[in-house]
Amino acid sequence: MAEKRIDEPTGTPTVGHEWDGIEELDTPMPRWWLWTLYATIVWAIIYTVLYPAWPLVNSATSGLLGWSSRAELAGEEEAERVRKAPLQLALSRIPIERLNENSRLMQAAVEGGRAAFKVHCVQCHGSGAAGSKGYPNLNDDDWLWGGDIKQIHTTLVHGIRQPGHDETRMSQMPAFGRDGILTPEQVGDVVSYIGFISRQEKASTAAQRGGKLFADNCAVCHGPQGKGDRKLGAPNLTDSIWMYGGDRDTLTQTVTNSRYGVMPAWGARLDPVTLKMLAAYVHSLGGGEDFLPEPVATPTPQAAASATPSNPAKSNVQP
Repeated sequence: MAEKRIDEPTGTPTVGHEWDGIEELDTPMPRWWLWTLYATIVWAIIYTVLYPAWPLVNSATSGLLGWSSRAELAGEEEAERVRKAPLQLALSRIPIERLNENSRLMQAAVEGGRAAFKVHCVQCHGSGAAGSKGYPNLNDDDWLWGGDIKQIHTTLVHGIRQPGHDETRMSQMPAFGRDGILTPEQVGDVVSYIGFISRQEKASTAAQRGGKLFADNCAVCHGPQGKGDRKLGAPNLTDSIWMYGGDRDTLTQTVTNSRYGVMPAWGARLDPVTLKMLAAYVHSLGGGEDFLPEPVATPTPQAAASATPSNPAKSNVQP
């Protein structure tokens, strides 16, 4: 380290550091820079006195002003609640089936439901409500329990197979194979028949045998032609819409072991207005119905057997 000296060209003292002939000058900081530094120090001291700053064991210093981000958020939420109160009141008073008569309320409900859907429903139905295996697509027009806004609202409120809820939507398909109702060969024949009426397989001897088994065991819920029954939550087996999959292996698993999907009864978790908004949003996705169709009559096993043709090739369900 070199000795400190005065740099002759500038008249500035050196700091005493030298490397390969290069020395560092001890140039004083500009006054404006020093005053800026002092001002920030004073500002920091004032800030820590007025606002929460220093962490303690279980909390932090509250500051002389008593300000907190939580209190500010609570105030903003309260202001937003007051702003939305008239709309919330209007939505709470209008019957769900008459909501679409008021375009302003309907639009507000759809937007509110969109936000609620992202919080509560995307985990199962997906961000675009397209569903996945075991979770229905809410964009199409295939509904197990009805697709008008009132039926959607009822499903939201009471859920599907919600344990301990007496008003929940309830259906139970027998595990035909697991419980020994049908043999594996008979399950295969039923799957062949379902493949035929859903236009996935051609007419066959197996499908013909399956048609008789279907009439004896399945038509009581799914109808003599397999078109389902909304009163029972029985799906239409003749379209191309499947919740768990319509390939042969998946259908065999479904007939053998049954399915038992559960949807929460949101009526116990969400307020009535939020439920209306969710129903409005789901109804607006594209598959919502304007009215509840006439319920499909539930056939007796005897009527179902007589209505099912003995030869699937001559069924009135066009392949």
